[in-house]
Amino acid sequence: MKSLSLLLILLCASPLLPNTNAAKPHQDESARFPNFILVMADDWGYGQTGYYNHPALKTPHIDAMAANGLRFDRFYAGAPNCSPTRGTVMTGRTNDRVGVQDHGYPLRLQENTLGRALRDAGYATAHFGKWHLNGYSGPGAPLLKEDERTPDAFGFDTWLSVSNFFDMNPILSRNGEFEEFEGDSSEIIVDEAIEFIRANKDSGKPFCTVIWYGTPHSPFMAHEKDMEPFADLDDTSKKHYAELVAMDRSIGTLRQALRDLELEKDTVLWVNSDNGGLPRITPGTVGELNGHKGTVYEGGLRVPAVIEWPGTIKKARVTEFPAGTVDIFPTLAELAGLPDSVLLQPQDGISLAAILTTNKNPKTRKKPLGFRHKGRAAWIDNNYKLVTQNVADGEYELFDLENDTSETTDLAKEKPEVLAKMQKAFEKWNASVDRSVAGKDYPEGKVTDTKTERESWPDTGLYDQWRDEWKDRPEFQRYLNKKPK
Repeated sequence: MKSLSLLLILLCASPLLPNTNAAKPHQDESARFPNFILVMADDWGYGQTGYYNHPALKTPHIDAMAANGLRFDRFYAGAPNCSPTRGTVMTGRTNDRVGVQDHGYPLRLQENTLGRALRDAGYATAHFGKWHLNGYSGPGAPLLKEDERTPDAFGFDTWLSVSNFFDMNPILSRNGEFEEFEGDSSEIIVDEAIEFIRANKDSGKPFCTVIWYGTPHSPFMAHEKDMEPFADLDDTSKKHYAELVAMDRSIGTLRQALRDLELEKDTVLWVNSDNGGLPRITPGTVGELNGHKGTVYEGGLRVPAVIEWPGTIKKARVTEFPAGTVDIFPTLAELAGLPDSVLLQPQDGISLAAILTTNKNPKTRKKPLGFRHKGRAAWIDNNYKLVTQNVADGEYELFDLENDTSETTDLAKEKPEVLAKMQKAFEKWNASVDRSVAGKDYPEGKVTDTKTERESWPDTGLYDQWRDEWKDRPEFQRYLNKKPK
């Protein structure tokens, strides 16, 4: 395969990767490229892990990943809710640049995406679970074959997907054909992903498998056995935490499958959440952080993240390096030896390849992390963080995250020089995002997509033939038991 041969040469030439055959790349034709598995939970909070000593939840399999891999203690979702963060994973660009202002907004077809880049380079690509980039709000409906923004439009040839959150006994769409499943949603999509991985093991192709859970998003549904450890909690919290028990178990199933297939050493397994934890769940979801999902404080943006790659990350490490979902595409592009041209500019992410492939543990990030969401914004430059609840007002808070992780003390008046420097840098970045919103990054110089707003799928008529069949399902009840507009 010509594309893989070219990639091999590029990979062997990279100074950031272990390379014992750089002088004679033609002798290494049988080497596999890194496989990639990107796992993302839905509403999993920063504090909800065993390795952070959560008072109620045990996560033995995620803890085992952390004990065998690289744990990020300052990892940020691209935005404080779901679709926007998914847009950042696919593009390496902040959500407003790519048209995904809020949940349910469509990812622009003009964007360069992770899936397309890896598929074009010879990877087998697949998506399993929540998609939420096709422009529809409402609960997770199985994707229609004729939808122009299914995962295959963005580079995933195999997909078993729904539009949004999904739960116990889901209806999923397999490349446009609806199938009903029984069991926990996390375990179902992991089992399906394992089948894809197994089928591709001997194909000669590396794979990129995206697994996006519907857990632990509402409606909360779980097996009775998984609820037993939380018998003393209120019903909502009990079911919420039980969903995370099943999710953790599915990660254990995935890790064991990689070992059974002897693929673990060659596979980058990357697990994180799509936004901060939920309020009104007890015990709390965000640890000592301030805020929850929907805010640009740490509790809305900082999320759990662990990478396991046993063939390369041979000693467990914890890093405080500020990183985020915008860094996923640039990192995978470098690890796969892809040309810079696959990353549409400007990029908000950076490659973390050197952190993964060496023992280096840098403390300072040269490119700050920027966030825009529904008029609010945050700007993280290493230990300092700028926050505004209304970009147009120009009113800012300033926090020192090194000494004040909980964002209790606004330093804006105490440190005017730092505030001015941060504000200037943020406003320059913000202006560049405005240019991207207008489509100036594309060859056409404008946005050509015909669909740029979100729609509630129950109101479109697209699924009316299934309305009576689905109206009593727990995830659809409050959406379908009302008259269509």
